[in-house]
Amino acid sequence: MPASKHASRCYLKSDLARVDAHKIKKSEYDELPELTEEMLARATISKGGRPRSENPRKQLTLRLPADVIERWKATGPGWQTRMAERLSKVR
Repeated sequence: MPASKHASRCYLKSDLARVDAHKIKKSEYDELPELTEEMLARATISKGGRPRSENPRKQLTLRLPADVIERWKATGPGWQTRMAERLSKVR
């Protein structure tokens, strides 16, 4: 990404000021279909997010020597997962 563009900036090809200024008229409500019992029966609720894990992780604070952490970090992205896998093999 070029340095001149900000990562968080949205580039839409809409006139958002015009959209925000729009006031809904009574006639626009007439265009909406009337909700029926059948429509409501077909409706589903989506809460979004990730599905719940069967084996959720729990947070733990662990103090390790700095050199141990640096060696794990040097193995690249995903080092925490690899560390957890290694720890789970120890019985």
